[in-house]
Amino acid sequence: MKKTVILGFLILASMGCKKELFVECESFENLGGWVVDPQFVEQMGSPYLMAHGLGQPVDNATTTVQIPASDTYHLWARTTNWAPGNWEAPGRFNILINGKSLEKTLGTYPGWGWNYAGQMNLAGGAATLELADLTGFNARCDAIYICNRYRTPTNRQVQLSELRNSLTPAMEIPEQQLEFDLVVVGGGIAGCAASIAAAEQGMKVALVHDRPVLGGNASSEIRVHTLGIYGHFERILKMLDTEHYPNGSPEALADEQKRHRNMEKYPGIELYLEFRAYAAATESSTITWVDARHISTGEQIRFSAPFFIDCTGDGWIGYWAGAETMYGREEVAKYGESWDKYGELWSPEEPDNQVLGSSVLWRSYESDSSYEFPEVPWALEVAGDYAAREGTWHWELISDRWHQVDHAEQIRDHMFKAIFGSFYNEKQKPGTENLRLEWASYLLGKRESRRLVGDYIYTFNDMREHHLFPDSAVMEEREVDVHYRQDRLDKSKPDFLTEAMFYPVRRYYIPYRSLYSKNINNLFMAGRCFSCSHVGLGGPRVMRTTGQMGAAVGYAASLCKKYSCTPRELYRDHLESYMQLILNSDHHGL
Repeated sequence: MKKTVILGFLILASMGCKKELFVECESFENLGGWVVDPQFVEQMGSPYLMAHGLGQPVDNATTTVQIPASDTYHLWARTTNWAPGNWEAPGRFNILINGKSLEKTLGTYPGWGWNYAGQMNLAGGAATLELADLTGFNARCDAIYICNRYRTPTNRQVQLSELRNSLTPAMEIPEQQLEFDLVVVGGGIAGCAASIAAAEQGMKVALVHDRPVLGGNASSEIRVHTLGIYGHFERILKMLDTEHYPNGSPEALADEQKRHRNMEKYPGIELYLEFRAYAAATESSTITWVDARHISTGEQIRFSAPFFIDCTGDGWIGYWAGAETMYGREEVAKYGESWDKYGELWSPEEPDNQVLGSSVLWRSYESDSSYEFPEVPWALEVAGDYAAREGTWHWELISDRWHQVDHAEQIRDHMFKAIFGSFYNEKQKPGTENLRLEWASYLLGKRESRRLVGDYIYTFNDMREHHLFPDSAVMEEREVDVHYRQDRLDKSKPDFLTEAMFYPVRRYYIPYRSLYSKNINNLFMAGRCFSCSHVGLGGPRVMRTTGQMGAAVGYAASLCKKYSCTPRELYRDHLESYMQLILNSDHHGL
């Protein structure tokens, strides 16, 4: 794919000699040690840069800007103090222009907003702009505004979006418009499996994914090993899954490389990595296009196709398209999903917004030399006196007050405090002089959030009663696995640790009718956003199972193209052909 790079800033010299620049930080030419974080675009309006240094300041991020004319300029940065309190802000940084630091340290005010950095006399022409991290503890900067007038930019979401659009080259309709047989959004195991299955049946597939690497929770960025069985799709899933290494292990990299080699060998799959979808349009309950934007360059593409598969996890494509959605725990009476052993922990009397939580994995190691870890008073408000040297799946925040989609940044930052505080406490113990913090993900590993409604809502009863459906596309044997926060039963435990409730079952099956939207005619879904109840997600949410879902809908899309039918019509009129294709999956391939 040929990529057109669009600069993340634009000079505007308007009437009345007002001169201003708006710089999108994710478009910096050299990121140094900073990383692009696109997880919270829907809340923030944009990706941002973050200095994820595990307590060691990272190298400066740098870029070149064009100063319109010689003048005195004021500078603001859109940033936040992500851990406010009676201590120095952990995410402090400075801004340098042409090697000279502006007077004010940034990242010290709570809440995302425009912090004033200072003023400087600048000559017209090229100037070097730098972000200088001071702490290594996740300083973040969304955008920089430079103006020859003292005028703080707006921070209101709608007006800020208008400001961005007026000063950057974003277009209401992307110039680049591409057509495919199938558009898959989300490059986790489910999205990859869907793309392979469809491509093997001759479809031209676009796989749109907002990270530079494939695999989602199984990627080297998050490092969760895959669980579940292969069902009818062993050949496809073995190209994508992982060994059973400990969660958080760097061994994830080898499986990621395998995954990329296998995806890239399919000529029918075009990969659009680092493109984050941001809108979908429907006509007569049918999706016509999905728009995506490159997380660094800002390049925009409109993807059109007869069929779409939502593998975003959060169900974004369905949400934007107007699909029916679910969120939270249903009341026990709705589906009769009770388990007396755990009562309310398993299924509540009244519905609520609690879902399975998100994890941030991390690990440490014994180095050959001593290693000091800074004091982190801002983290101890969460960690308390809890001490640890690695993160496991138990490190999961299930929150009654924070929504797993709307408040994902707060959840991630809470887990940062848990990690840094717990590691600091561990370092205070004798014999830990050489213990070094090696790695921590900055991406949330989510288990559950928004779920899309299909023609069939899969529940716990389908697993414990072993329902066999005429359209049983997916099978699993793994126990039903639902979590609760440990402090619900033991107040001495921190709020970031969970425990599992395992309900043993024999083999169970998931129907194809749970893998397409009830009210959007050409939308499939695979992964944790499939059509199920909260407890119904407890068994099939692991990645080999969601990979089965992906392969199942990839095949379904190919038959919908063949028969010129909708996903629902495929079930109604062509079920035998569909099931035969699934049953023979392991005999297909390049």
